[in-house]
Amino acid sequence: MYAVFKAGGKQFRAEPGEQLRIPSLDAEEGDIVEFDEVLLTADGESVQVGTPTVDGASVKAEVVGHGRDKKIIVFKRKRRKGYRRKQGHRQGYTEIRVDEILS
Repeated sequence: MYAVFKAGGKQFRAEPGEQLRIPSLDAEEGDIVEFDEVLLTADGESVQVGTPTVDGASVKAEVVGHGRDKKIIVFKRKRRKGYRRKQGHRQGYTEIRVDEILS
């Protein structure tokens, strides 16, 4: 069984026991979080597609930890003007382990 849910403006495909990195959540390590915006659920035979969400479906997960991704460099430049700006960015994430999918 799997589900597609929405968190932090992005969509994620989840299966029980799987670990995912999602945009940062305001939760402590070990907390149980529940995602109610489930867009699709599927088991072996049937698929339920929401309009826009599946009624009564949710994904329960445990927060494993928090971290920051690799650094990316943002470089802006305008030719012939001497304009240069260099900036780095590290996106924060929350790592979760999917416990169960309720449909």
